[in-house]
Amino acid sequence: MNAREDTSDGDKLDVLVTLVEAYERKMYPMDLPDPVEAIKFYMEQNDMTPKDLEPVIGRINRVYEVLNHTRPLTLKMIRNLHGQFGIPAESLIKESPKYHSL
Repeated sequence: MNAREDTSDGDKLDVLVTLVEAYERKMYPMDLPDPVEAIKFYMEQNDMTPKDLEPVIGRINRVYEVLNHTRPLTLKMIRNLHGQFGIPAESLIKESPKYHSL
């Protein structure tokens, strides 16, 4: 793991890392997280409260509806969350199976 770049050992390590990554992608694929879980993770990592989401989602009741899986994200919300917080759009556009009617 301490091999230097542009050396024989460095080249071998690079090949091994590439092979391990390919194996892990094939044998242990990772699915994108649920959009709400991605938002909650971001909030936790950045010490945010639901109130902090109002500028990108809307009024606090709308924020809670999204966080409780009773309202899906709109395209505008997705754009805002991605643009302002950098949450990957791929995670935000994934359809969540958890939505239930009000």
